Amino acid sequence: MHALTRKALFVLLSAVALFATGCRKKPTRPDPSATVIGQQGILNPNEMGAFGAGFTTDPNSLLTERGDPLDPANQIRGLLESVYFAFDQSAIAPNERPKLMAAKAHLDANPTQRLLIEGRADWRGTTEYNLGLGDRRAQAAKQFLVTLGVDPDRIETISKGDLEATENASEEVMARDRRAELIPLRR
Repeated sequence: MHALTRKALFVLLSAVALFATGCRKKPTRPDPSATVIGQQGILNPNEMGAFGAGFTTDPNSLLTERGDPLDPANQIRGLLESVYFAFDQSAIAPNERPKLMAAKAHLDANPTQRLLIEGRADWRGTTEYNLGLGDRRAQAAKQFLVTLGVDPDRIETISKGDLEATENASEEVMARDRRAELIPLRR
């Protein structure tokens, strides 16, 4: 009987200790309006203190003002072919490399233009994961172009992840969503 009492006492004390400590409370999510980007998702450098305030370009400076790469007026879409990727991959397949070589040739022939690379993913996976995957794809294409001799300052990258992908699409449509778009920029 003595051993049974000790076991019961041990189980009782363990249950009390577990109940007393409980589970840690999950941290609360920050209020989006308290972040730099804000609730509407618009980044305003003038509201960020010294970060963007008072920036002016000296006309005698060697720095040149670039156009907004996301402004459709600066983009020449459809001129270069997109680079396609295997599912959940960011490595550039050998059969896709000629497309990047054509992009280099275009940049060589148009020295005032730059290149925007939009990394994209199909609808499978979380939004966060797909944004990361799109970024890895855009960076892989950029790195390939840099190894070919393109100045990295002439290349902009952005990830669109699965933001424009077709949900519940066929394998054929998903294969077209897994890409890095190569978009020449006028300035």
